[in-house]
Amino acid sequence: MIAVADDISVLDVISSESGLKFSVVVEIRAVETKLAKNNTDYLAVSVGDKSATCSCKIFGGSPVYNFFRVAKAGAIVLLEGISKDYNGAFSPDITSAKALTDAEIAGGNYLRRVSACADEGVDALKAELNAMISSMADGGLRATVSGVVDELGPDFYAKAAGISMHHAYKNGLLEHTVHAARAGMKLLPLYSFVDRDIALAGLLLHDVGKTLEYTNDPVAQRTRIGVLHGHLVLGYRLVRKVALQNKLNWDVLERLEHVLLSHHSDPEFGAVVRPATSEAVFVALVDNFDAKMGMVEQLLKTTPEKNVFSDFHKGLESKLLVSPIDRGGEMR
Repeated sequence: MIAVADDISVLDVISSESGLKFSVVVEIRAVETKLAKNNTDYLAVSVGDKSATCSCKIFGGSPVYNFFRVAKAGAIVLLEGISKDYNGAFSPDITSAKALTDAEIAGGNYLRRVSACADEGVDALKAELNAMISSMADGGLRATVSGVVDELGPDFYAKAAGISMHHAYKNGLLEHTVHAARAGMKLLPLYSFVDRDIALAGLLLHDVGKTLEYTNDPVAQRTRIGVLHGHLVLGYRLVRKVALQNKLNWDVLERLEHVLLSHHSDPEFGAVVRPATSEAVFVALVDNFDAKMGMVEQLLKTTPEKNVFSDFHKGLESKLLVSPIDRGGEMR
């Protein structure tokens, strides 16, 4: 039995029993050439829709190898295959792949169905962002943050916050920014030695460089300048320019720039310097907290109900226990 594409999602396919034939419309998220243990090349293909993302290994003898060898991220395709598990992980056998035409995509409304985006409405997130900016007592910081957001415009609201690690979907950058600032505002009353406005400005601006680091494609890819400079430096340059235009106090600017350049905490993870002010330490920790919880949320939403654990997640450096809490169970 072949499941009808209109009635099945990627999560349905992942959740299905081994041996089920499926037909599903997906968005190609990534295609990488990798080397197998026997020194032969294979394609590591990532595909997904709003429900989940899954990985497939396509070897040279596969009937779809040549199709995926030239496929581009963001393409919407009809996949047919057979559900299979390998070493306890979902590893489907893809038997057919067909790129959908623009007319077919529009006719099936597939773009809306396969392109992942933030769960919260963009308008609500923007309103909360603007309210946070307005709450700043420091007029120079308020003008700087507002000026940066205005200069970036739609890109800031539309871009993903990553390619695969966290908030890696449309509007993900806006969602991560607001969520991190929301968490920070709850924590700040506990730490009177952290300047509220500098910390809030840092949380709202820490990832603005990602608007230049990533493309506008349906699936985010790193730009040339993103590879060469990275979003910490790109964000620093952008914020400094707007801050100077608004004549932001030099000491406040220096501290804000330090927050932007250090918010990854460790040079191993891309930080230009380590956090060396109370605000920088605070922003780095809150940013990491929201990023990690974003990873957890996605795994909880996209892991099949039959699974006890998710697949290994690089960002968490672990699998995640996703089975519901059994409050009625006996002691083991």
